Amino acid sequence: MVKMAANEEKQQGHRPGVYKQKNKGHKHGKHRTKGEIERENKGRVSVTTLTKKQRKELGKMDRRHKANQLRKTKKDQVLMEKRRLGSRDGPPHLVAVVSLHANADAGAVSKLLRGEGAGGVVHLERCVSGVGDSFGLIVPRFKQRFTFLNQSTDDMHSLLDVAKVADSLVFVLDSTEGWDTYGDHCLSCLFAQGLASHALVCQGLSDISVKKRVDFRKALSKITEVRFPDSRLFPLDSDQDATLLLRHLGSQRQRKLGFRSRRSHLLAERVAFTPNGPMEGSGGGGPSGLGTLRVSGYVRGCALHANRLVHISGHGDFQLSQIDAPPDPLPLNLTTVRATKPGRGRDVEMQDGDESEAPVRVLMKADPSSRESLQVEAAVDPMDGEQTWPTEQELLDAEEARKNKRVMKVPKGTSDYQATWIIDEDEEEENGETDEESSDDDDGDDLMDEAMDGEDEENHSQETGSQAASEDEDDEEEEEEEVLSTERGGADQRYDDNMDEAAEEEGLKRYREARSHELFPDEVDTPLDAPARIRFQRYRGLKSFRSSPWDPMENLPLDYSRIFQFQSFERTRRRILAEAAADEDGAMDGWYVTLHIIDVPVSVMESVQSGKPLVLVSLLPHEQKMSVMHLLVQRHPSNTEPIKSKEELVFHCGFRRFRASPIFSQHTTADKHKMERFLRPDAPTVVSVYAPITFPPAGVLLFKQRNDGVQDLVATGSLLSCDPRRVVLKRIVLSGHPFKINRRSAVVRYMFFNRDDIMWFKPVELRTKWGRRGHIKDALGTHGHMKCVFDNQLRSQDTVLMNLYKRVYPRWTYDPYVPSQLPWFKKEVTIEMDDLDME
Repeated sequence: MVKMAANEEKQQGHRPGVYKQKNKGHKHGKHRTKGEIERENKGRVSVTTLTKKQRKELGKMDRRHKANQLRKTKKDQVLMEKRRLGSRDGPPHLVAVVSLHANADAGAVSKLLRGEGAGGVVHLERCVSGVGDSFGLIVPRFKQRFTFLNQSTDDMHSLLDVAKVADSLVFVLDSTEGWDTYGDHCLSCLFAQGLASHALVCQGLSDISVKKRVDFRKALSKITEVRFPDSRLFPLDSDQDATLLLRHLGSQRQRKLGFRSRRSHLLAERVAFTPNGPMEGSGGGGPSGLGTLRVSGYVRGCALHANRLVHISGHGDFQLSQIDAPPDPLPLNLTTVRATKPGRGRDVEMQDGDESEAPVRVLMKADPSSRESLQVEAAVDPMDGEQTWPTEQELLDAEEARKNKRVMKVPKGTSDYQATWIIDEDEEEENGETDEESSDDDDGDDLMDEAMDGEDEENHSQETGSQAASEDEDDEEEEEEEVLSTERGGADQRYDDNMDEAAEEEGLKRYREARSHELFPDEVDTPLDAPARIRFQRYRGLKSFRSSPWDPMENLPLDYSRIFQFQSFERTRRRILAEAAADEDGAMDGWYVTLHIIDVPVSVMESVQSGKPLVLVSLLPHEQKMSVMHLLVQRHPSNTEPIKSKEELVFHCGFRRFRASPIFSQHTTADKHKMERFLRPDAPTVVSVYAPITFPPAGVLLFKQRNDGVQDLVATGSLLSCDPRRVVLKRIVLSGHPFKINRRSAVVRYMFFNRDDIMWFKPVELRTKWGRRGHIKDALGTHGHMKCVFDNQLRSQDTVLMNLYKRVYPRWTYDPYVPSQLPWFKKEVTIEMDDLDME
């Protein structure tokens, strides 16, 4: 009994094990607050939480104070830049007056702004070199100074150059129509390049009656809001209106343009040229046409360093020898201010800005050891190629070819060396065919062009024959037609005199090619007189255009040895732009300096003397070197003519303009990009071209020059990147017709015309226009019939296709010289109605 009681006591003291069921507690909806968690932890904090709180994360009030400080700093910086422009410490406010209508007078606007009633004092006449109607204006009432220049729209290059450096643009509109067709063309170019701060001015509203004046302003505002939705229209008919315009120009918010705010630029106000002596410069003597160009002007943008290269728009890149600091010709030091009647201005006495009174101070000289070089292309070493030892099979073939000597008839006395250069007729024919075939490998469209030309010539010959037969049969009818044609001969002859027949034929050919490409994209006819495996030997098939590999360093052209490449273009761009923004060594923004530019051709001075403005920009490191630049453009709506790939175009990229022959490709995120034969009107297109390196952002304009000198705007966009490793693949499509159709197989013909070509292209996958996929199984016969297997049964109206690809590159046709264009509105042909027979 005692033992049983002891066992019962032991059983009562049993404890549950680790596998005992534990039910979840009731969730009453309450959650612990941060304070409760901290009280329960009693100060114990993990290492990660302590690190985040103390080092990275700030408290609520600290975050608020930091945001307020950043906001205040940004606001002060914007206000300082805004107040600095046109003040004593900054450069004068550069304003360009542009007329957008043939009836609008920009000279009358300038005359009203420089009048005494506007409140300004004209201190300088012809202050911009090369521009006749320009003046410097000081407004004591606003404590600001301006530089006004009237820029004509006849020279588009000069208009774009001035718009790149101008702080504000004043557009003069017509009181009824606003702007004309050519004015709209100028606005398209300016918007695509990057439009600075602007103001809209209209004259002639005061001449309209008071009842109709409101309606005229509403109609004009409705016209302008299409291009300028948030801009205010300023009437300019009195001195009070001129004062309001000056106040608006001096206080309006400045729009930043990325391509000029990151580079130092300058508009030449005084230019002098000194030819090189007999022992000076790299050009030798004075007869070489080189010399030193001294350009004076206000530095704008970033700091200007003497060791950097400068680019003169339209002329090229040059080096600096030194930078001088002459006296400011437009100072804002007011010694005496005497108020006069309201609206009559003020009499101001200012310091004389003549450079003869104060000596010119040398600001800095270029260091030849650290100065940027003018090297444009990389040094090409023809012996620096890949050298491989020949294989055993190649050695055996060479030995066999040496043993099999060729027996040929040669003139008596010919040596063995001379005999090797004599070619037999059969061999000459074979080599001629091979050379002709290889010369056309780069352009897959040549066969299509030749076929189309052949068909046109054949049709033309048939028409000529039929005309000759009809002439013999109907001589009397022809005489009657000649009599009738003489009545209209005068008007038709005058119309035909202004027509370029060669341009008409070229345009017709281009339209036919674009139409054929639109209906049958990338389709090419297989040649009958040459094997397809030789004609398309540079092409290859891809299992998947998206995922199949393509080595970007494979079979590069010789031109790639002349260009420069970045390991990481984006990282280099960020580093260089950050260094340029933080650089404070050199001539700062707002200083009036004189640049000594060495080895400049005399044509630059001739351009200035002809009345064109001179714009200089300091280049960033590496921006003088050549590489493969990619531009993202959109076709302009005004252009309707097809633009073919590898056609010469005129480029305006940032501060540069040049001519080149680009290639077009699709804008995708893949590692391979399909080439476009024509510039697409409905989608953005990437334009690849050999050009000097330019760091984005930068606006891009593409022009096409006619035979008469007029340049049409064809596309606008922006700079994309610099990447020689970007793979652009050209696609050709070989088509065949299903001859016999079975359940899963079909006999296809007309894709190839011999058995060897079929076996050569057998590994390439086939597809059809109706979505079937398959492959070649075997060749049937010797005339190009082949048995193909597909994933489903074909339809009788289906077409079998084979896609082949090869990598293409731009053509090295870079030319920095761009001729001046003529205004296209002056080249339009007008025909009087009296000259035409209205019958």
